[in-house]
Amino acid sequence: MTEPALPPHGRIANRDNSPRTKARKRALDILFESELRERPTVETLADRVALAEPPVRPFTIDLVNGYLEFAEVIDSVLGDSLADGWTLDRMNRVDRNLARIAIYEMMHTDTPQRVAIAEAVDLAAELFDRRLPGVRQCCLGACHRRAATTHARLRSR
Repeated sequence: MTEPALPPHGRIANRDNSPRTKARKRALDILFESELRERPTVETLADRVALAEPPVRPFTIDLVNGYLEFAEVIDSVLGDSLADGWTLDRMNRVDRNLARIAIYEMMHTDTPQRVAIAEAVDLAAELFDRRLPGVRQCCLGACHRRAATTHARLRSR
């Protein structure tokens, strides 16, 4: 399935109707819930798949398992991309987990980096804070640059 093209203003048209957007939101829900409950993410994912209310999309499973597989590298990329004085623990759970999903997509899927960033920024704005999209976009842009370098270095080993 291909990602929707970005219009000139950077927002994805009809993004609420995209199955992949819904899958990203569900992946965020699973990562967020696991952190909040201090519970292993694989258990939360397994419970949501078994409960199937609503059914968990395959892309959600790919995103969650993909982050878990590369968590150390992804968190390193994210942490190294933060402004001085900021740590992963200082980030709010929503931004931290949206960034993790976006970085995974940029490093390990065929999702164009600008789509991964736009999806994360739009979802964050939709959930709680429409005033900070530029800050999120800058942070994810820095993550993309660092992820590309890290990914290239890991492939050359």
